[in-house]
Amino acid sequence: MSTESTSVPPPSGRARTAEQRVRRVSIAPPRRTSDRVAPQPRRTPGAPPRFGLPLIAADWLAALLSAAVLNYGRLGAVLAVQLVVCVTVLNACAGLYRPGVTLSFLDRAPALAARIAVSWCAAAAVLAALFPEHGLGFADLLGGGAVQLAVACCCRSLVHARRRAVTREQPRSALVVGTGTAARRMTALLAQHPEYGLRPVGIAAPAAQGEDTRGSSREAHSGRDGRDTRDGRDSRDSRNSRDTRDGRDARDGGGSRDGSGPNVTSGTSGTNAPALPVLTSTEEIHRAVIQNGVQEAVFIDSGDGADRSASLVALFHEYGCATWFVGAGPWDTPAAPGAMPQHLWGFPCRRLEPPPPRRHDSVAKRLLDVAVAGPVLLAISPVLLTCALAVRLCDGPDVLFHQERVGQNGRPFTLLKFRTLRPVDEHEAATRWNIANDLRMSAVGNFLRRTSMDELPQLWNVLRGDMSLVGPRPERPFFVANFSKTLPGYAARHRMPVGITGLAQVHGLRGDTSIEDRSRFDNHYIDHWSLWQDVCILLRTAASLVRPAGS
Repeated sequence: MSTESTSVPPPSGRARTAEQRVRRVSIAPPRRTSDRVAPQPRRTPGAPPRFGLPLIAADWLAALLSAAVLNYGRLGAVLAVQLVVCVTVLNACAGLYRPGVTLSFLDRAPALAARIAVSWCAAAAVLAALFPEHGLGFADLLGGGAVQLAVACCCRSLVHARRRAVTREQPRSALVVGTGTAARRMTALLAQHPEYGLRPVGIAAPAAQGEDTRGSSREAHSGRDGRDTRDGRDSRDSRNSRDTRDGRDARDGGGSRDGSGPNVTSGTSGTNAPALPVLTSTEEIHRAVIQNGVQEAVFIDSGDGADRSASLVALFHEYGCATWFVGAGPWDTPAAPGAMPQHLWGFPCRRLEPPPPRRHDSVAKRLLDVAVAGPVLLAISPVLLTCALAVRLCDGPDVLFHQERVGQNGRPFTLLKFRTLRPVDEHEAATRWNIANDLRMSAVGNFLRRTSMDELPQLWNVLRGDMSLVGPRPERPFFVANFSKTLPGYAARHRMPVGITGLAQVHGLRGDTSIEDRSRFDNHYIDHWSLWQDVCILLRTAASLVRPAGS
């Protein structure tokens, strides 16, 4: 049995100060309440197909018209098919059907011209090989390519114009992820420039471990009017700084406020930022994404921890949200070729689509579970019977221990184990962390725990579909609620069915070990899942039974 002590171990495996424990640890919600943090079923993003299909139609129309202009008779159909296939494949590989930040056919014209030229050369080579007497001359190649490029640019300009109009009329809900002035400035920028199609609905500023979330929230809210009035010092410092700057500008001949000179101040300041809610916890971010139908997440390069950013990216991708990375990297970092149009009002940015859902994976994983758990359960039935008799004779009735755990998507289920210790009451069973050195444990219970044989009844949970053979280890609701509030990314472990063993366990993270390390291993396993990796983890688990260490 794996129960927990009244003091929750630090997720990072290091001791915390008394002040940090009082500040961060919270009481779990009552059973069967809606405060359990777990990802909901993801939304399938639909914007790219709606934008890409008209562009594909425009390229097809251009290819057909250019082939018709040459008037090659029956060979014109062969030429048209080659052009359509070649141009579509080349443009798709180059990402020319994806929605960009600034939509203009001029941004894509060089790439289109190069791929049209390659398509015409390839078509001419195929025609020369199949029909030597009807080869394409240089004039035909130049004229046909020019016609196709002109028609493609005209049609694409119409598509982009329509897209810009729709973007202004129907902006997508977005969360700005960042803190301080950078986040307020970005919300003001997006509100002032609807051509980017992003409507900010909140600022996500999750606090790091040990930070005071109240301070972060207070700092973000103070940006609504551009000053912090807690004690008046910041306001006086701001006025003094502004007066000094104005005096220096006047001496240097700089611009003035009435527009008589160039304006060198920030064009988008935090003072113009709309009043938006500040989300300082993972639960609030979950709730905001669901309630506001958030489709985009804009990450600001404000010096936040990489671990927190990675966990938030995984969270947004699980909901089907695209992620933007604005201002990432120093100015002297070489930009990617053709990256000039990729900016948000001068801020460099890149957009990352969420990975497509892999529905076939769940079927393959379930087939592996049934194919392995069923025969193994039958094969070890004598061992199960022996363990049950030993527990009954040594520790009395109630051989099996039933405990509520949190499974995939936050769904509770009843986990089965051989009883190794009889807790005082349900509260101890639900809130005590570890009983490895409990003197109340009998010799049989100690042996079952050291050999991990107390976990064998969970094979029945696997057959029922509550668990999988491989996956993140399930935890009790009390600790799921606590760890989800203090550890970014912990709730994301519930994206996949929980398991008897996992990547963290085969790396020695069992029992009273770092929760932060376990969570990191679990999310890495989910993000890079494959059926073969499940087989490898099962083999490594079987090998570890030779040197048992308990759980």
